[in-house]
Amino acid sequence: MTRYPEPMTDPTARLSDGPRRHSLRRPQLGAEAASYVRDLIVSGQLQGGDFIRPEAVASELQISATPVREGLLALHTQGFVRLEPRRGFVVLPLTGEDIRDLFAAQALLAGELAARAVKRADPARIAELEALHADLEVAAGRGDHDELEELNFRFHRAVNLLAAAPKIAWLLGVAVCYVPVRFYSSIDGWPAATVHDHRAILDAFRRGASRLARSEMTEHIEHAGELLAIHIESGAAQRRDGLAPRRY
Repeated sequence: MTRYPEPMTDPTARLSDGPRRHSLRRPQLGAEAASYVRDLIVSGQLQGGDFIRPEAVASELQISATPVREGLLALHTQGFVRLEPRRGFVVLPLTGEDIRDLFAAQALLAGELAARAVKRADPARIAELEALHADLEVAAGRGDHDELEELNFRFHRAVNLLAAAPKIAWLLGVAVCYVPVRFYSSIDGWPAATVHDHRAILDAFRRGASRLARSEMTEHIEHAGELLAIHIESGAAQRRDGLAPRRY
């Protein structure tokens, strides 16, 4: 849920190698299809106006087309796609400013959770976060994007649960549907930013500094949103110039 550095290059590079293992958490097939297509949209691989063929998605996920259609209907209710009679599902536009707005809201919630988590953190909990981050640095160093994404999820989840603020965590869960759980680590700057920012967050935990934890987490999320926004804007520009292929 967060990232930074390094200049953008080709925003379509390394992002279309098919579905990737995200974690051992496997949802129902319709939810899995919805999550996969949502990630394609939020990561910029699918853009406004693109048609989505359920059969193509089903082939990539190695499932039948029926749960894919169920997932697309769910995305229709969430505002990611529209359903055109006799034509099918079409991606609705998602701009860089949309992403910045969404991540700004997410940053406020995540920052509050981090501040509360610091107040409840004992040495054992801090050691757990340190172990997760140590593994994350190893994964980043060897370029293991799947493992990096999984460990990033686990790090943020540990912070959010430690806060013991279930209503805020629930609101954050609603907001993070715009955070791609797949493909994110392939966006330029994300792996290095995750390593850098988590170090700063951990330092706040070690010092017992709740206000510092809030500011570091807030900056972490906002920076992630900026990276993703730039990525989407770059991809849209390439699409306009005919330089980026359509996925389906």
